[in-house]
Amino acid sequence: MSFYSKKALISFVALAAIGCIPLACSSSSRDSNDEDPDQAALAAIPNVPSKKLDCGTPAKPGYAVCHARVRTDSNGNIKAFATPGGLGPSQLASAYLIPSTGGAGKTIAIVDANDDPNAESDLATYRSTFGLPACTTANGCFQKVNQNGQQSNYPSPDAGWAGEIALDIDMASAACPACNILLVEANTASIADLGTSVNTAASLGATVISNSYGGGEDGSEATSDSQYYTHAGVAIFASTGDGAYGASYPATGKAVISVGGTALTTSTSARGWAEKVWFTNSTEGTGSGCSSHVAKPSYQTQTACSTKKATADLSAVADPATGVAVYDTYGGSGWAVYGGTSVSSPLVASIFAKIGQGAATGAYPWQNQANFYDVTTGSNGTCSPSILCKAGTGWDGPTGVGTPNATAIANGGTDAGPPADSGTGVDSGPVDSGHDSGTGTCSHAVCDQGDPLTKSCSTCATAVCKRDSYCCSTAWDDICVSEVSRYCGQTCN
Repeated sequence: MSFYSKKALISFVALAAIGCIPLACSSSSRDSNDEDPDQAALAAIPNVPSKKLDCGTPAKPGYAVCHARVRTDSNGNIKAFATPGGLGPSQLASAYLIPSTGGAGKTIAIVDANDDPNAESDLATYRSTFGLPACTTANGCFQKVNQNGQQSNYPSPDAGWAGEIALDIDMASAACPACNILLVEANTASIADLGTSVNTAASLGATVISNSYGGGEDGSEATSDSQYYTHAGVAIFASTGDGAYGASYPATGKAVISVGGTALTTSTSARGWAEKVWFTNSTEGTGSGCSSHVAKPSYQTQTACSTKKATADLSAVADPATGVAVYDTYGGSGWAVYGGTSVSSPLVASIFAKIGQGAATGAYPWQNQANFYDVTTGSNGTCSPSILCKAGTGWDGPTGVGTPNATAIANGGTDAGPPADSGTGVDSGPVDSGHDSGTGTCSHAVCDQGDPLTKSCSTCATAVCKRDSYCCSTAWDDICVSEVSRYCGQTCN
């Protein structure tokens, strides 16, 4: 029995159980040989070797390691590329619907340990290669300071952390070319020094602050939260870690927005992209889990962590197999492909800065889930309850509420549609019988059957279309109706 044949049988049972009665006939029927394009695309992602950057491992109590990985050759050496070999700014913009304008006057702060002597020159190569405007100390776009805010007396150079720094500032550039970049280099990888750097970033006017590092909890989290990682009006992001299932601080911090990781690949679906949990093996994959010490914030409605904070809040690409292009000449020899949740944190932070959500808190993704692409495939290990390590509809530990639809977030939720959507998500046309009028406007009830949507007129319909392109490209049929419960949490009566 084919995939859609199975879906049709399930749909019939589901419709009978919840009493959904189609109000109109479908304009066409599904080919029994159809397959889910996203699942086919995800299954085709190749296995590629990678290694963790050498920036301190394992982390000592009170210290952190960076959360970056880089692709390697068969001998375990960083694989060099003559030209960019991973995802670049245009692909990331397509995947996460990042607007082409915005960000002027905003400052993205990158906090890392040690010094990258080649940070500015490497950044210049990345930006010129991808046609982005120059970002230099001379034009005021780029600024590098030590943890005390001085443009001198930098900490000792470190090849591993230099790779992390290159990754972070490249991702800031990819998502928000018009934003200013503030690189704050901590003396060491201690939470005290890194936290001091966060304070410096906030004092220097950062719109958002990204932290692509973390370590185990040691009971001092409440103190660190109050001293370093809480700044009103500044969104602070932290990656959840690369060691698969397990929590990491400062991602578990009280006021921190935690960012998990996905595998991202192109698809023939309506969105054009597909994602799943990033997981390679028991020691390589996106982190998730419950804090041991930090109390659960009121906005987290999950019950998996009864009294403690859960990670992640949201997510973005992190799998080295579907990684991003980075240019680094201090820890590497030029172009390489990077992954790890060190990709997702600066990428998401920069998206939020660009679209004017720099004052967001961890509550935003939880309270605006329709503005994110729900990731429902994959896991990062075995755990109980399984929601902490297995993707599913709505929030889950590895991917949070999903990955950003930047246009939807920028518009305050008025557009959560795929790229084919007109960009407003507002129905301006006459009310018809529940079908698309054929002019790009619609008033389509999700429990009706009828013609395909050419314009998103409800967040639920959009959510179904993202997962099942047939509903928007061919017909809104009984299978689309049955998926309303699965993808929207709504019931057809």
